[in-house]
Amino acid sequence: MTLRTGTSRRSFVVAGVGAALALGAGGTAHARGRSPFGRYGSPSARLDGRTLYVHPGGLGDHTTVQAAVTAANGSGHTLVIAPGTYRETVAVSAARTELTWLGASEDARDVVIVYDNANGTQKPDGSGPYGTTGSATTTVQADGFTARDITFANDWLRADHPEITGTQAVAIKVQGDRSAFLRCRFLGHQDTLYADSLALTAFARQYFAHCYVEGDVDFVFGRATAVFAHCHFRTLERTDLAGAPYGFVFAPSTAVANPRGYLVTDSRVTSEAPNAFYKLARPWVPGSDSTARPMLTVRETRLGAGIDAVEPYTNMSATYPWQSQRFAEYRNSGPGAEITVPANRPQLTRAEAASHTPRAYLGDWTPWSREEC
Repeated sequence: MTLRTGTSRRSFVVAGVGAALALGAGGTAHARGRSPFGRYGSPSARLDGRTLYVHPGGLGDHTTVQAAVTAANGSGHTLVIAPGTYRETVAVSAARTELTWLGASEDARDVVIVYDNANGTQKPDGSGPYGTTGSATTTVQADGFTARDITFANDWLRADHPEITGTQAVAIKVQGDRSAFLRCRFLGHQDTLYADSLALTAFARQYFAHCYVEGDVDFVFGRATAVFAHCHFRTLERTDLAGAPYGFVFAPSTAVANPRGYLVTDSRVTSEAPNAFYKLARPWVPGSDSTARPMLTVRETRLGAGIDAVEPYTNMSATYPWQSQRFAEYRNSGPGAEITVPANRPQLTRAEAASHTPRAYLGDWTPWSREEC
């Protein structure tokens, strides 16, 4: 689906939820006995005492996700979220550990958590703009967070706000260790998915499996140790720029002391844009950590024609050239992976690739063992 205007972008965010929301709000299918919470029980038949139900029409314990998060005080709660579009910001504090969110329909298109703040959006209290971190629709600081079958989105659009120059608009910022996202979608433009940590010395591990991520500028970024397995990254068309590059898929900011940054494996990168209009990555060395040494390994992944095969990497700052960072590839395929200038495509040897696997990156945490739960 091509997404070029404000109308089509927002239509895409809520695509598929209308019928599902009607079912959960007392529509015909619900009248026939179909539960809006699918196989996950209901307020009258809870999975257990630590399960809470969210329904926008009032058939659950709470009508907003944030209200349910607030009620889930402590550790080990589960939120079952009925189909619907939840236009709100949500924050999961560090104290709410081992929290699980389940999209009730088991289709991420049906459960959408979305808002539209950007870096440059002014706060209602007049204290200034939100900044990149503050723009996040969802923020997760707790360890042991798991989400399944949910869409996280930020539908702020440059075209609607030409007066704003801070155009970063985060769909989700994840900072906790052992954070897993299974069959989820992440929708936005600039800075869609912020895979980060709580501190420079905290090497938060995150796992994304069978997920879909879209955006244009640095739309997967941060300093976490993050594994992306069997994921689909989609670069968007841009009508506000006359030429390449339109943007960059990855912008890691890995701390120099962290031996593991971003790993992309068995995935694919496709594009709505013209051929070679996107870079695969650029290193982000933030002002808060001038010693960062960004790390990205992309292996056994299909890179579509949208990726510039001749120069897939570029600099964010000339002070920190990409060649001095930890970028590597291994056995990628597709037109965007063609090696035309070997110096521009650092390749792992087979021996080196053996240490760039999900197990090597995540250690004793094996979230893939729960993918089918």
